[in-house]
Order: sequence, then structure tokens, then C-alpha cells
Amino acid sequence: MTGAASDLIRRGAAQGCRPFERYLLTRPAFVELRAALAEEPTLALLSLWAEPAMVHAAFLDEADGGLLLASCPAEGGYPALSPARPGAVRFERAIRDLWGLVAEEAADLRPWLDHGRWGVTAPLAAKPSRDPVAPLQPTFLPIEGEGWHQIPVGPVHAGVIEPGHFRFTVQGEMVVRLEQLLGYTHKGTLSLMQGKSPRAAARFAARLSGDTTVAHSLAFALAAEAATGTQAPPRAALLRAAMLELERIANHVNDWGFICNDAAFAWPHARCGVLREGVLRANAAAFGHRLMMDLVIPGGLAVDLAQEGQAPILAALAAVEAEIPALLSVYDDHASLQDRVVGTGILKPELAARFAAGGHVGRASGRAFDARRALPHAPYDALPVAVATFAEGDVDARVRVRIAELQESIGLVRRLLAMLEPGEIHAPLPQKGGEGIAAVEGFRGEILTWMALDDGGLIRAVFPRDPSWLQWPLLEAAIEGNIVADFPLCNKSFNCSYSGVDL
Repeated sequence: MTGAASDLIRRGAAQGCRPFERYLLTRPAFVELRAALAEEPTLALLSLWAEPAMVHAAFLDEADGGLLLASCPAEGGYPALSPARPGAVRFERAIRDLWGLVAEEAADLRPWLDHGRWGVTAPLAAKPSRDPVAPLQPTFLPIEGEGWHQIPVGPVHAGVIEPGHFRFTVQGEMVVRLEQLLGYTHKGTLSLMQGKSPRAAARFAARLSGDTTVAHSLAFALAAEAATGTQAPPRAALLRAAMLELERIANHVNDWGFICNDAAFAWPHARCGVLREGVLRANAAAFGHRLMMDLVIPGGLAVDLAQEGQAPILAALAAVEAEIPALLSVYDDHASLQDRVVGTGILKPELAARFAAGGHVGRASGRAFDARRALPHAPYDALPVAVATFAEGDVDARVRVRIAELQESIGLVRRLLAMLEPGEIHAPLPQKGGEGIAAVEGFRGEILTWMALDDGGLIRAVFPRDPSWLQWPLLEAAIEGNIVADFPLCNKSFNCSYSGVDL
């Protein structure tokens, strides 16, 4: 990697993170980094988090591949990266809420996770304040002009859905601005993980976002394995990848159906629900849990594939594969459905690139990043993965990315199961210190988990970054210029996680 910003980072002091190095920069160098990032647009910000008196950033070199980590001492404050990388805004707001570290010259410093109901401020700081804080009234960006009004939605929604507040500013039926306020599913996950062994804390990773339990568990496990120099047995690596793809299949087929339902077309929703149920039942028969929760652990797997477990999986895959052509034909041939999805909720490619959007959101807007191919872990390092991209950036493009990935994942699961051989499924982690980072391509996009262990092998600090951190802001942009009635359609086509970013 070459460039003003990446060269500046590598001049810092190496800290021993694996498999990608983390460099400690001085405060003046971090100030310089902000300016250097403007000269190196291919260095994408993927994550930003903190420890007491320290801030860390993870970058991806989109030209040459590979991660690059930079850190800066932060005694109360640190130089903001949001003026150079807009994706840093919500990370900086969360850092202020959780660690009490203020991003200087930041683009936005309104509260994000802290709604004034925790009983403490900066709960992850070295010395959290116990002073009572009055509940905060949410603040939104000012509106100028005439003829507009606001529609508040949530945080409680109809149906079984996570809580989140949406504030629409509209002129007539046209949305001119959307702002989100999340944090309602804050669980204190980071503090719950700290001081525990990776094996004990794995349960919290599995519950960070329940529909992505395999992907989050795998990213957590790979980070712990990298920190301790451990490698999962080959059979475990193959089964973990198969489970990851099964999770992708179940979620993509579910999203396809729900998007059609939000366009008032219930039949595909019903058929996709049947197919998803078949996959979940196969998961239960093969692994003992419909969502495969708590099965991926540091060092490998908690349970092996059932003796006759391949048969229900292959049958479920065959059922999905057989129905895709008919579902796609119905999806394409109904003009009323196409009228709703084509040209709706367009995310421009340049905006997706600026925010380093991953998953179906990024790939539907021309950003062809997939961690399985760009940052592969075993067995993807020996397994080719086709990545489908579209340039339209609308609801339809996000559906078509999912359909292409459904077909690719079905083939991957079959290949992974065919490669299985008898063997161990778990390797114990040594009780020692270390630092590791891992990237896993979940169904929403890449999950980036960083972990630091103390000398006794307990978690000193950890940060699991869900793809939704970089996708939620883009939903605000995609809905602008659309009618209010199209918001459920746009929202479901993104399908961002509330819980995954509320931590």
C-alpha cells in the first residue's frame, strides 16, 4: 500500500496486532493523518473505536487490499476523522457516549447511544461519572424554508421489530430529509465482554445481532484465534463457512420476500417464508439450533454436524434452488411490483464509496467489496467466490444482489460439505496475551472484530463492528426525494441492524 495516509500510518510504532498490524501515532501525526486522507481516497475507513485514553481506526486499502490500523493517545479528546471520512461521524458520537472522548473539530457530536438514562456517563471510561443525568431530548438538524412538516416514527413500531426513531421532514409526500436516532437496544455488550475469557464472552458476540449470530460469532472467534496464534481444525473451518453461507441463504430469501410484501405483493413473501423455514429446520436437524447460535466458538465449534446432518441441508438447498427461477419470473413480470422497486431509493455509487458501504448495499451501488474474496480466512482463501455487482443503486439492484448471492451460496455450501473429512472440531486457546482482528462477510456485509487480551488471556478490550454502522447513514440519503410510502420498501432493502450498532 502506498499513499500519503497509509505511509504516515506505517511510520508509527508497531503494536503487534495480527494478522494486520496496528500502528501507534503521536497526536500531531494523527492530526496530519486527517489531511493526508484527503489525498488518498482509496484508503477507506472501516471502523473507529476506543479504549480509555486511546482511539483506534481501521482502514482498508481498496486499491491493493489489506487492513491498516492506526491509534492515537486521547486524554479527553482526539483529532476527529469525520471531516475527511463522513463514515466516522457515528463512531465519533458513540465514542463520546461510551468512553467520554471528544472528537475535536468533528462534523457532529450529538449524543448517539446515551439517551440520559444509564445512571452513569462514559461507562467505558477509566473513571465513569456517577452523576445523575437528566433524560435527554433528542436534537435534530435545523430545517430552513417553507411548506415542510415533520413526521416522527418510532421508536416503537408496529409488528415484531427492533426499536429506532425516524424523523422525516417532508414537503407534501416527498421526503426532503430523514434522521435516525438509535441506541434503544443498547445492552452494554462491550462491558459485558471485558474481563472474561474469549470462550465465556462468545455468548455475547452471538447475541449482538441475532439474525447474524454465526457471522458475529465467527468474527469474534477469528479475532481471538489471531490474538493467541490459534488455528481452528480444518473440519471446523469448513463447517463454520457452511454455517455462514446457510445464514446468508436464510436471510437473503427472507429479505426478498419482505421487500415484495412492502410493495403490497404478498405471494412472494409467503413462498420465501416457506423456503426460509425449510433452511432453518435443516439447520436445527444438522446442528441442533435453527439459527445456529452458540455453535461457533473461539478455537472451532461447540458441536459437530449431526451424523445424518448433510441430507436435510442438501434437501433445503435443492428446494430453494428449484424455486428461484419461478420466483424471479414472478418478480420480473409483475409491472406493479417493478414500478415500486425500480428507480426507488437510489444510493449513488460515489456516496457508497465515500462511506465504504459493504454487503448488498455497496455491491448494488458498484462497490465490489466482499471480505470472502478481499480479506479471506480459511477456507475461503482456497475457495473462489463470485461477487455480483450492479450500478443502479436502487431497491431492485439490492434485491438482485441478494438473488445472485443466494445462488452462489447454495453452490458454496455444497462444495464445503463435499470437502468434509473426519477430524477434530476444536482447538483450545492458550491463556496468554495478544491482539487480533478479523473480517467476516456476513449477509449484510463485512463484520470487523478487534480484540486485545491481557497476559492471563482475558479480554482487555474488544470492538465488534457491524456492517450497519456504515449503512444506516446511507439509508438517510437514499430515501431523499422519494415519497413517504416508499420508506418501508427502502428500509427493508437495506435491512440494517439496530441491535448491531447499539452495542
